[in-house]
This record gives sequence, structure tokens and C-alpha cells, in this order.
Amino acid sequence: MSIASTPGRLTAAQIETALQAPSSVFAAPEEVLAREELTREQKIEILWRWQYDAAELGVAVEEGMPGEDNGLMRSIMLALGTLTGPIDLEHTGPSKQHGLPHSAVEPSPKAR
Repeated sequence: MSIASTPGRLTAAQIETALQAPSSVFAAPEEVLAREELTREQKIEILWRWQYDAAELGVAVEEGMPGEDNGLMRSIMLALGTLTGPIDLEHTGPSKQHGLPHSAVEPSPKAR
């Protein structure tokens, strides 16, 4: 069970931890969306960080380290899209991680 799925509000320390290591606080991206005490900006930042971590893991698996594709990246991107509107996947970074520029997940004016 994740910390975030326990009853009650997240503490300031848990929110700070989530901003640094989302998977240590949340079991799934949908849990981030469900937390009413998080601001929209905090949710986006948490999911952004989780997307980066998932991309790093994907590269490690691609290079032969143990692990598997569990659909986490898709869940993260869907959650981000819920908050920001469509995500621009056409313009990814040149690295193996294919990082998304901040402009790819910045909300369109109508998504705000």
C-alpha cells in the first residue's frame, strides 16, 4: 500500500517527498490526480518527475538491466494529459530518454 492511499491528507513532508520521488509516495499516477490537497501545479510537477524516472527505467531495461515495461509511462502520460490537455509527443528530446520539453505538457489556454 502506498503512503498516499492511506486515509487523511498528505503532510507537507509527504508532498515534498512526492515532488522528488513520486513512486515512493504514490502507487499509481491516478492517485496523484485524486489528491485534492495537491495543487494542479504540484500534480503536474509530480507527474513530470515520474515521467522522467519512468523514462530512465525504460532506458535501463532497453540496455539489458532487469525490469519490464509495466505500462507506467502510458498511465503517467494519460494523467498528465488530464491536467494539461493534449501532450505534444512529436517534439521529444534527442536523448535515449526522449524527454519532453516543458512546452509539451504546458496547458493550452482552454485546458486551464
